[in-house]
Amino acid sequence: MKISTKGRYGLTIMMELANRFGEGPISLRSIAQRHDLSEHYLEQLIAPLRNAGLVKSIRGAYGGYVLAKKPDEISAGDIIRVLEGPISPVEFTEEEDPAKRYLWLRIRDSISAVLDSTSLQDLISYKDEGQTDGYMFYI
Repeated sequence: MKISTKGRYGLTIMMELANRFGEGPISLRSIAQRHDLSEHYLEQLIAPLRNAGLVKSIRGAYGGYVLAKKPDEISAGDIIRVLEGPISPVEFTEEEDPAKRYLWLRIRDSISAVLDSTSLQDLISYKDEGQTDGYMFYI
């Protein structure tokens, strides 16, 4: 499964709203400028997030968007499913080899477990403690 720009930019929007939770609405223009993204594209992404009850729109001169729930009540899985659809690494049929179907289901369930157990609060609180996956070379 590959997450498209819809999912990545949707997470960006939601993390920005989570960072400012309780401080009032944020405009899409400010998010777009801060991350060098297309405001028009963000407008297309915010509609399904609003329809899913994850964000609220505030009208007026100082309007914008706010989270509809606390950051710890919205998971990455909620956002990705709204913008990307069901989580599935591959499309398969019931006629497919049971062993392969078992593998695809385990992969799907693992991805879902990670996305569903990661809240917006987790994402905005994450601190890289200098851990790297690479090797350290000394000369």
